[in-house]
Amino acid sequence: MQLGRDAACLFRCMGSVGRIPAGTSLLKGVILCFLCKGNGIMVWPFQHPFMENVREAFDAIASGYDRQRRFVIPQMEEFYEAAVWAAAWPGESPSILDIGAGTGLLSAFLLEKYPRATLTLLDISEKMLEVATERFAGNPRVRFVAADYSREELPGRYDLVCSALSIHHLEHGDKRRLFRRIFEALNSGGLFVNADQAEAQSEWLSRRNIEYWDAFVSASPFPRDELRAAMTRRDTLDRNATLLDQISWLSEAGFSGVDVVYKNRTFCVFVGRR
Repeated sequence: MQLGRDAACLFRCMGSVGRIPAGTSLLKGVILCFLCKGNGIMVWPFQHPFMENVREAFDAIASGYDRQRRFVIPQMEEFYEAAVWAAAWPGESPSILDIGAGTGLLSAFLLEKYPRATLTLLDISEKMLEVATERFAGNPRVRFVAADYSREELPGRYDLVCSALSIHHLEHGDKRRLFRRIFEALNSGGLFVNADQAEAQSEWLSRRNIEYWDAFVSASPFPRDELRAAMTRRDTLDRNATLLDQISWLSEAGFSGVDVVYKNRTFCVFVGRR
């Protein structure tokens, strides 16, 4: 991606707002971000109307997002533990890209496993990333990019690319193209770990999965209005693909050893290696 003649990227660092010149590539912008001494958020223009709707929805709930997670994700601990377990790298300081990083929940778990890792958190919601900057305040190994990753190049090359509960918002064609870009962004031997949602292969099982999910949420002690809002976002913003389709798209993109390491109805963790 190249910014247009009149476009500019907001580069927010240490409480100030600067501008990266028009024509700067996303990759070069991230390099500039790494040269900064503080936690900054780079913001790129959005070009996908539906993803703009997704951005607005998650901007609106950023401050309370983490509080909701265990009440809307069945077996949340096991789900994230499986993703972190699958993110295996032989060294102590892997370079990691977290796609759809949100408030940085998955990144926090990854940093517990790899305290010397360098992380780039990429998300469409600047408000969610602002919460993440508070989570990782003072950590010079963590950087933040707000961009529509459904269409744009990925910023840099990595040992691990991970994602949790984000890619299912993309249209299926955008998922396939993103998987190809992820493959190209990985170093040799690198891994892609996706903890996400998948549609069942049949309508009757899809209905059963939704019934299971709704029953879990209904039994939660969390405020009813917030839980209803979470389910409304699910019903309007989710674009789940089947697990078999996603495995096929990963293999098509060039990944080897594509496999599933966790599945609980709609929620699954799958992995592929470059």
